[in-house]
Amino acid sequence: MITAYLWTTPNGYKVAIALEEMALEYNIAWIDIGNGEQFKDDFLNISPNGRIPAIHDTDTGIQMMESGAILQYLAEKSGKLGGDTLQQRTKINQWLHWQMGGLGPMLGQANHFRGLEKKVPYAEQRYLDESVRLFEVLDRQLEGRDYIAGDYSIADVACAPWAGMYTYIQDERLESCKNVMSWIARIMERPAVKRALAINPANN
Repeated sequence: MITAYLWTTPNGYKVAIALEEMALEYNIAWIDIGNGEQFKDDFLNISPNGRIPAIHDTDTGIQMMESGAILQYLAEKSGKLGGDTLQQRTKINQWLHWQMGGLGPMLGQANHFRGLEKKVPYAEQRYLDESVRLFEVLDRQLEGRDYIAGDYSIADVACAPWAGMYTYIQDERLESCKNVMSWIARIMERPAVKRALAINPANN
């Protein structure tokens, strides 16, 4: 049994999506990051960085933080969505790390500065422009493909919740990336994704 420590953020939902897609047995312990629960000692023992998501797998005794590492672990445990060959795994993991180092942080910062009451124009424009550039990278990668790295994989699971933030940022340059828009729609129609995105603390 896996206990997933989550909140309703893109990083939290990508772990929920993976668990649903891989049909792993799990339960959720919600960590209310708005109320500072991520800084309590019990959670810090599992996630020393004080960030969600984290997991505790009682089957193996493994506790983990960092969503990218968690996705790789779950793929290895389940034998799903991580690639069957070295070549497949390499392609998947490079796009997984691209999300971790680029797409997620840049979209997160773009959304943060966009939402500030006291505007910081340089920062807002900087992060928005980089988010657009990353969308264009993804758009080129998706040309002629249904999924990022060949078959549906943890690369898609990682990227889709962050890419979906375009609805908050509301920049026509993001929406003009038609391959990305089609890919997001395709991901959101998956039954496991729908189940994962329907999970929230109010239902528990």
